[in-house]
Amino acid sequence: MKRKVDLIILSDVHLGTYGCRAKELLQYLNSVQPKMLILNGDIIDIWQFKKSYFPKKHLSILKKFIDFAVKGTELIYITGNHDEMLRKFSDLRLGKIKLTNKEILQLDGKHAWIFHGDVFDASVQHSKWIARLGGVGYDLLIRLNNVINWCLMKMGREKYSLSKKIKNSVKKAVKYISDFENTASELAIEKGFDYVICGHIHQPQMRKIKNKKGECMYMNSGDWIENLTALEYHNGNWTIFSYEENKEKLALRKEEETADMTLEELISSVTSLN
Repeated sequence: MKRKVDLIILSDVHLGTYGCRAKELLQYLNSVQPKMLILNGDIIDIWQFKKSYFPKKHLSILKKFIDFAVKGTELIYITGNHDEMLRKFSDLRLGKIKLTNKEILQLDGKHAWIFHGDVFDASVQHSKWIARLGGVGYDLLIRLNNVINWCLMKMGREKYSLSKKIKNSVKKAVKYISDFENTASELAIEKGFDYVICGHIHQPQMRKIKNKKGECMYMNSGDWIENLTALEYHNGNWTIFSYEENKEKLALRKEEETADMTLEELISSVTSLN
């Protein structure tokens, strides 16, 4: 039986890249039945999109999103920097699917401000070629890490994350994450929001931040490249879902059928929703 959830927030899936963990995400999506699903940016990596690499599992993720909408789930796609080409279609509605740049929700009397977060990233806003180069480098690092982890598993050893090690050891990276969280929270407090929810930095988080003007809960849904996390809201409570902590339970579920269609056919099915 599928687990019912009031709201799920996903970000930084990066479909179309070698680092995307589509198989694991599909296991998670097949285990839940959300009333609302928010895709908070960088779901499809248009920066690195290649027709030669878009596996069936990646198509299955897109098909699953559409299936949710067809079956009554409210689906909100918030654009990020890797899928920024979609921003020119902002506020488009197709049936239960909404495309936007940010979203404001009222949840049990509290207000949530949800956006991807690349607006705080100077490299994205002012030097896009640097950001794109960094995206390619990150994908190559993940591919190298996959090879290393394959070898480690064959040797009976635990997996190792190169990018996490780099992020945690470089002071500038740690400061960037802290500054990002504080900046988002300070703006949210000024605007009177109870929650501010972002993606972009691939760092799952849920913590209360206070200043002289008030307080708010900062949350980040993480990613489906390394952390394999999502934010869930149900019966008035927020949690961070971790695939690694639940993978044995999810592995017991019968795998649902994958998408047997092309990308063009999938796009056609989306446009027919209206």
